[in-house]
Formats: sequence, C-alpha cells, structure tokens
Amino acid sequence: MQKFILRNFTLIRTLIAIALGIVISIFLIYVISETPGFSLKSFLIAPLLSKSRLSNIVENATPILFCGIAIAVAFRAKQFNIGAEGALFISAAVGTAFAVSTSMPIFIHIPLVLLVAAGAGAAWGFIPGFMKAKWGASELVASLMMNYVAYFLGLYLINNFFRDKEAGFLVSYRLPESARLAQFLEGTRMHYGVFLALGAALLIYYLMFHTTLGYEIRMTGHNQGFSRFGGIKIFKIIILVQVIEGALAGMGGMTEIMGIHGRFNWQMSPGYGWEGIIVAIIGREHPILIIFASFFLAYIRVGGQSLNLLADVPFELVTVIQAVIIILITAEAFLGRFKYKLTVNEAKREEAGDESLA
Repeated sequence: MQKFILRNFTLIRTLIAIALGIVISIFLIYVISETPGFSLKSFLIAPLLSKSRLSNIVENATPILFCGIAIAVAFRAKQFNIGAEGALFISAAVGTAFAVSTSMPIFIHIPLVLLVAAGAGAAWGFIPGFMKAKWGASELVASLMMNYVAYFLGLYLINNFFRDKEAGFLVSYRLPESARLAQFLEGTRMHYGVFLALGAALLIYYLMFHTTLGYEIRMTGHNQGFSRFGGIKIFKIIILVQVIEGALAGMGGMTEIMGIHGRFNWQMSPGYGWEGIIVAIIGREHPILIIFASFFLAYIRVGGQSLNLLADVPFELVTVIQAVIIILITAEAFLGRFKYKLTVNEAKREEAGDESLA
C-alpha cells in the first residue's frame, strides 16, 4: 500500500487538494447563503440536471483543453510561455479572415481553416521561442507582452477589414456554412470541436511519452545542461515547444468560432488561455489528466453560473475554489511530511527484508 501511495503521490495529493477546495466551497456556501441546501444543489448538482448546462460544460471544456495541453508541452520543457491567450485570439482572427474570404467544399474548407489558424498560432509562438533560444530573452515576459499585441492586432484586423457593418455591433462577417463545425446533439451547441480537442490531447500524450521528440522535450525540462551534453539540440526544442503551444491554442480559438459563434465576436480576451494554465497545473502537465481537469473546471464554472442565477451566492466563489486548489497543488510542503514518513518507513521495511534474506 505504501509503495502504491508513493508511486502515485502526486496524483493523490492533487485529488486531495481538489477535495479540500470543494469542502471549503461547501463551508463558504453555508456561511454566505440563506438557503445553503438549495445553493449546494445549484452548485454541485444543477449542471447535471439540464441538457443546456451539460452542453455548456462541453462547450467550455473544449478551448480550455486545447490551451491546457498547449501550455503543458511548454511547461514540460520548463519553458514558461503564457502566450496561449494571445495565440488563441490572433489565430481566431486570422482564421476568420481566411474563412470569410474563401469558398470551397466543406471537407476541404474546415481542415484548411483550422490549419491556417494553427499556422498563425505557431508563427505567434515562434517569436518568443526564437527570442529565448537566440538571445536568452525571458519567454514569460515576451509572451505576456505579446498577448496585448495579439489582442489589439486581432481587433484591428477584424474591425477594419472583415467587420460586418450591417450587424449593428462589432463582429466579423458570418462564416460560410462550409467553414462551420456542426453540432452533434440537437438542442445544444455541442460541436465536433470537442472530439478534435480530445484527439489533440491523445496525440500530445503519444508525442510526449512514446516518441524521441517527446523524450527530448522532457529531458530538456529536467536538466537542460545534461540534455545539451547528451546531444539534444536545445535551440530546436525551445522553439519547437513554443510553436506547438501556439498551434494548439490557435486551433482552440478557431474551433470556438467555427462551432459556436459562427463569426468573430470577441471584443475582449475570452480568457481560455489563462484557464489553460489552471488545468495544466491541476493536470500536472499530463495530457490525459488535463482532459479531466478541463471538464472539472468547466463543471465548477457552470455550477458557479447556476449558483449565481438560482441562489444567493456570487459567481466569484468559483474563483476562490480555483485559487485554493492551485495553492494546495503547487505548495510542495502540502503533505510533504506525510510523504517523508512514508518514504522512511518504506526504506526501513525494505532494509529489514534484505537483512532477513541475508
């Protein structure tokens, strides 16, 4: 049992952190709400009782999942690029511009629009990656600043060249039907982009843990000096992980436009890139765990919306839950003494076993 706990300690610690976050939220609801029973039902159960709310969970989880696995790739290489939000925004703008400017059969148009968006995101990620690899510039600062550039550049592109002036508000022209992702459940907005996101997560899992490139990325993150000594081209890895991050985030933004809105209608940053950081942390930078983390975050967000609409508790409670979970997950001292005791006990047990064999 001790071996099992030690082997899966990080996952167990994460689950305990999530459970504590939920317990704290329940306590806060009882303190704040005048009808705590109804409020708890609104928060924990209401998302499962409505087809539209279930749809909202899937809709929210799709771009978050794309951004989560995108950021996880960079984090695995210890490249702290937080530019997924900017890549998502600028890629959606460029992809929209391409979609409304072209006309072709649906089986060509959809993949081509996604490729254009991914290419725009990859190009956006290349910039801080090259600056880091070539000049040692901080990718954290560069990607953060570039988020603002992406935001204003995307708005400039749409509002000045592809704005639908007959719409009455600042949106792009409608995407042609050949560039739309269809909904697969009648009466909801769940679209096939969720399957693209799940497929991307599985593909990144295979890349990271079953290919030479994935090994090089992980080794670069563990020890860059040793990796360079072992023949890994650090310059290539630094740029490549940032390019992959930008491409995945770009696809996440474009699937949101193609599957739900049907036109570029963002006049402010949607925030999926920042939420991708949250799920990458909760999922411990593992693509499969990030799938569950994305749906978990989407679930508590929809629960928070239900809580805000149906009960007397503000939506900001969800932010408190996220903060508690992330603090507990990232705090190395959390359950650290427990892990130390388990390690010592296991070492003593193995030592006693060796002596008995001797």
